[in-house]
Amino acid sequence: MTRVTREDIAAALAKVIDEESGKDVVSSGMLQGLVVREGHVGFSLEVDPAKGLEKEPLRQACEAAAKNVPGVLSVTAVLTAHRDAPARPSPGHAHAYSHSGGSARAPQGSARIPGVKAIVAVASGKGGVGKSTVSVNLALGLARLGRRVGLLDADIYGPSIPRMMGLTGKPESKDGKKLIPKENYGIKTMSIGYLVNEDTPMIWRGPMVQSALTQMMNDVEWGELDVLIVDMPPGTGDAQLTMAQRVPLTGAVVVSTPQEIALIDARKGFAMFEKTHIPVFGIVENMAYFVSPGSGEKSYIFGEGGARRMAEKLGCDFLGEVPLHMTVRETSDSGQPVVATAPDSEEAKPFLKIAARVAEHIDRALGNEARKGPVISIED
Repeated sequence: MTRVTREDIAAALAKVIDEESGKDVVSSGMLQGLVVREGHVGFSLEVDPAKGLEKEPLRQACEAAAKNVPGVLSVTAVLTAHRDAPARPSPGHAHAYSHSGGSARAPQGSARIPGVKAIVAVASGKGGVGKSTVSVNLALGLARLGRRVGLLDADIYGPSIPRMMGLTGKPESKDGKKLIPKENYGIKTMSIGYLVNEDTPMIWRGPMVQSALTQMMNDVEWGELDVLIVDMPPGTGDAQLTMAQRVPLTGAVVVSTPQEIALIDARKGFAMFEKTHIPVFGIVENMAYFVSPGSGEKSYIFGEGGARRMAEKLGCDFLGEVPLHMTVRETSDSGQPVVATAPDSEEAKPFLKIAARVAEHIDRALGNEARKGPVISIED
């Protein structure tokens, strides 16, 4: 197969002229964030947000030009506007337009994903607390309760769901517009990790992250799901705001370890959901203690009961604690999550109890009047 480079794509795009300026998209500085990985191409065109729909033909022309380069397998092209761009209105906001063989979608407001009854975000204020492990086993636990479950890996910069779910390869598409989620253990999944190698860094600006998330939510054939679990990236940045703005989240689960430094960041995550009017179902304390394989003695390596005390202070549900087990780490790394492969084990029980509590919260939330997506104002 012909190896395509950034220079090949840039040369092809240099032939696409913006009629308004009379310049090509490369020399004019419109081309941003060009990424080429094993034949898969991604880039954005920086435009005036007021002319997003007007510039759609230009985006299509650039996409076609890139697709015609020998060796290109796929192209993701988006229109973006950044706050540091000159002569732009509304300097406190960034806009993104997402495309996948269709018309532009404006970012304002939120829309439900067809067929998906509930969407639950699993978040943490910082990395390294085992959020993805909780997400995977929570999804599997809900499936064991008879729920139809999907799992969306929203961590664009560090996708780990493909490895944890034992899945590889590119997702397929029947019509060239919507992707078919990859499935294992009865869970439908989607991740940017299916499109790039797991050791490939994703060097994308905020609007490209927003566009990728929008496409993974709306341009995937999720089918009929009782709940879609979203494994969020750590922090309170673009990905979290995109989820809050564009999808009416039913609720959120915050994961933390008992140590104070993790709890400080977890409180920030909790505050973010409060400000965006998303119910926090509760807090999970991961790595609560270490169980000695020989004696069964508990060692509170990271402190004891910190997340439980935080939940009490914040007035939210404490969903449960998950011990630090070698088995959980080994099964996650091998793509054989413990709830799927050993559901009757001691290691799986905490996850199943948490899943039952989350299921109760979902049922109560769906019993209320359908909630509209929050409206967020971003201050400079």
